[in-house]
Amino acid sequence: MFFMEIKMALAHVLGFPRIGAHRELKFAQESFWKGASDEAALRATGATLRARHWQAQADAGLDFVTVGDFAWYDQVLGTLALLGAIPSRFGFAPKQLTLADYFTLARGSKQHFAMEMTKWFDTNYHYLVPEWTADVQFDGGVDWLHDEIAEARALGHKVKVALVGPLTLLYQGKIKSGIAHKLDLLPKVVAGYQQLLQRLHAAGIESVQIDEPILALELDAAWRNAFAPVYAQLGDAAPALLLTTYFGEVSEHAELLRSLPVAGVHLDLVRGAGQLEQIAAGWPQDKVLSLGVVDGRNLWRTDLDQVLTKLKPLQAQLGDRLWVASSCSLLHVPVDLANEPKLDEELKSWLAFATQKLAEIVALKQALNGNTAEVEAQFVASRAAQASRRSSSRIHNPLVQKRLAAVTAADAERSAGFAARIAKQQAKWQLPAFPTTTIGSFPQTAEIRQARAAYKRGEIGHLDYLDKMREEIRVVVEKQEQLGLDVLVHGEPERNDMVEYFGEQLWGYAFTANGWVQSYGSRCVKPPIIYGDVYRPEAMTVGWSQFAQTLTSKPMKGMLTGPVTMLQWSFVRDDQPRETTALQIALALRDEVCDLEKANIGMIQIDEPAFREGLPLKSRDWPHYLDWAVRAFKISAAGVGDETQIHTHMCYSEFNDILPWIAAMDADVITIETSRSDMELLDGFGQFAYPNDIGPGVYDIHSPRVPQVDEMERLLRKARGVIPDARLWVNPDCGLKTRGWPETYEALENMVLAAKRLRETVEQERKAA
Repeated sequence: MFFMEIKMALAHVLGFPRIGAHRELKFAQESFWKGASDEAALRATGATLRARHWQAQADAGLDFVTVGDFAWYDQVLGTLALLGAIPSRFGFAPKQLTLADYFTLARGSKQHFAMEMTKWFDTNYHYLVPEWTADVQFDGGVDWLHDEIAEARALGHKVKVALVGPLTLLYQGKIKSGIAHKLDLLPKVVAGYQQLLQRLHAAGIESVQIDEPILALELDAAWRNAFAPVYAQLGDAAPALLLTTYFGEVSEHAELLRSLPVAGVHLDLVRGAGQLEQIAAGWPQDKVLSLGVVDGRNLWRTDLDQVLTKLKPLQAQLGDRLWVASSCSLLHVPVDLANEPKLDEELKSWLAFATQKLAEIVALKQALNGNTAEVEAQFVASRAAQASRRSSSRIHNPLVQKRLAAVTAADAERSAGFAARIAKQQAKWQLPAFPTTTIGSFPQTAEIRQARAAYKRGEIGHLDYLDKMREEIRVVVEKQEQLGLDVLVHGEPERNDMVEYFGEQLWGYAFTANGWVQSYGSRCVKPPIIYGDVYRPEAMTVGWSQFAQTLTSKPMKGMLTGPVTMLQWSFVRDDQPRETTALQIALALRDEVCDLEKANIGMIQIDEPAFREGLPLKSRDWPHYLDWAVRAFKISAAGVGDETQIHTHMCYSEFNDILPWIAAMDADVITIETSRSDMELLDGFGQFAYPNDIGPGVYDIHSPRVPQVDEMERLLRKARGVIPDARLWVNPDCGLKTRGWPETYEALENMVLAAKRLRETVEQERKAA
């Protein structure tokens, strides 16, 4: 086998960020979508980025460059395009799929609603959900992967191809029609992968990384039992397969992994540190064991001495069959720490971005292979970083720790139950049936972004900046009044990101200049770094909401990001339990909620889109997480009176399995994303008899497509079949930050009209009764 030709430990990564250190892919995509550039220009940007990232891997000393981790929008959608398994409802010919067609699958069009999007396991990366129907085909599609392999070879690189595995692809999809179980499609899927792997083998590809992260889940017998026969079929006339697991431990599958007919297996030893001994015991003599020891999901520098101590006994056992790797793809971390002028030198010394992680992996490989002198400087720097973090006075705040220790169970409870609260709130607000609102943000125009940037650079003063933001708030409030929305928002023009904005005003957070990470498509975020105890020195949003409320007699929602989302969408310190950090954030937000109430903001939305995302992959670990996550939210919200209405928002997750805990959060109103699933996500709320008010999203804000009134009205009628009229709100799926004003105004106009029609329908029903 190819793997057995190497005599020393090897180094590789499971994937590299594709967006570019300065988000070059994002800007090229968006230029293409706007019609400002053509496909050739977009493809040229992609080729440049791929070449740069492969060269970085080669220069670092990795033994392969990884090909197949690049995607124009999403790697799952890219796999579907490669196999030809795109949804037939679009009418596209898989082998003739263009980039414009591909983006239509992801973003929708006037004729087609986009494919559903949800979180990739427990990360903040969103993938396009495969649509499984009886007529889906796996007969081959685009040649983009093969073209990329040719590019890498032409540049002189040794190639390892990365693919989403067949069982994970099937599992992560959704049945739409014609089949009873996803595994009914398995013969088609296997045939498609066989064809692909045989083509790669014929082209001289020796090594394929085949990702099966569903092994970190609690799989039932049907899925577990599918692995052996599937991989037995794939092994014929295929390159050597490295079956890759990540995001959790897979020790319950130890015997299966030892027996599978693959050339090697990869383990995530960051998220599954305790699994190594059980799996390595009796590891077969003909299999590679790839160990993910450098964190692909956080940016703290690796303790090289600690990892090397763990690996050395395995080297004695495995010899040339030991591979050193990132825990998962580096897609989830920023590209290069060298591009960070903002961070102070102490904090910077604690960090490693994707490029630096390549060097860490190679340093471990070199040390294992006896080349310690070559990497001694890296080990010395690693030791210094660990010692600095342990001793730094900036990490711990005794006042925060004292306050947290004094928190009681009563601090997490409202003074009255929902039934009593909602009666008072309805009497206060006198809203119509099916009240209309939005999720918070409105379009961030170029002028808004330029003003924020100029203010940060010191090119305009505080008063000029304040005037520009207030003028935008005036415009947003005026447009909402014109539209006839019932509950308004100030539009958030002052906010760059729903987490970054708050983190910049809290102690214990640090921020990068270019630490961008892809969330989906061209959407990139710059996660804050939580390095120390969290504390709110002063109010963060009160002035903006207070000003907006002076412009209208309608209720103005205050807008906050919740503690769990603030945690999940940050790079979190790893020197204390995550729940401790979450509760610190919750106390900071509690102060903000109380200050908003004092400023006569009587509706306050505490967004928790990452609540489901934080759920551990194994249900046995759920109770602990859900206990502290619910507690953190309730602590942030429970300091206000009964008449103050607490809203929350959740999106792009499956909620049905945690509905009791969502109900336990006890928000007065929850808004959720439901339009891409055609209200399917709402069914669970109905079956559970969710007790509080709910606003299912009636249109998809991630697509430029403007749905018509009839379409939204149809979704609302479906919602009425699940949610009582008295508890049903009307809103978009999510915030409108990424949309343009013309489409936003038209869509909201249609939404308000749909709500009015529904009110008329209910009135007619009442009279008829």
